[in-house]
Amino acid sequence: MSRPIDHGRRLELATRAAAILEREGLGLSTEKLAAELGLKRPTLLYYLPTHGHVIETALVALMSEQAIEVMAAIEAHTHPIDRLFAQMKAVHAFHAGREHRIVFLTQAIATIGGERGREIVQRGVEVFAAQRKAAADRVREGIAKGEVAPCDADALVATMRALTDGLMVQRVTDDLDLRGPHQTIWKQLLEPLKTKKKLTKKR
Repeated sequence: MSRPIDHGRRLELATRAAAILEREGLGLSTEKLAAELGLKRPTLLYYLPTHGHVIETALVALMSEQAIEVMAAIEAHTHPIDRLFAQMKAVHAFHAGREHRIVFLTQAIATIGGERGREIVQRGVEVFAAQRKAAADRVREGIAKGEVAPCDADALVATMRALTDGLMVQRVTDDLDLRGPHQTIWKQLLEPLKTKKKLTKKR
C-alpha cells in the first residue's frame, strides 16, 4: 500500500512550482522543474504528476485563501452597497503586488488543465455566479427596504465585477494606483445609491 500524500507538502511544492513555471514558461521540463525545486524527478512526480496538477493545486489554494479573506471583509458590513465596495477593495488588497499570479494561473489552467481544468473553471464560474446572485438579491432587498435607491441590481453587480477585474489587470499592465479609482467608484457610483437615512460616515 502506498503511503498517503502529505497535502501540506504538496501545496507548498505546487505554490513554488507555479512560481517557477510562471517565470520559466509552461514548456519547462519536469526534470528542470524538479531541479529548480531541489528535488529528484520521481519525488516531484509523486506529489505533482503533471504541470496541470501544479497549476490546479496552486489555483484552488489561492482561490480558497482569497474567498476566506474577502468574505471576512464583506461580513464586516450589513448594507448591501457597503458590501459591494468592501468586496472590491478586499479582492484588490488580497492580490496587491502579486496580481500577475492569478492572471498566470487562470490562463494556465485554461491552457493545460485539460478536462479537469475545464471542470475547475466551470466550478469557479458556478460559485461566483451564485455569489453574484446573492449580492444582487441583497441589493433588491435593500431597495425594498428603502435602504438602496432604485436600480438594476444585476447590472450593478455585473458592473462591479467588471471594474474589480479590469482594475486588477490595469495594475498588472500599468502599475495603477487604485486609490483614485476606488474613491471615484464610491463617490460617483455607489454612495449615491444609498438613501439619505442610511448614508455612512465619510470614508
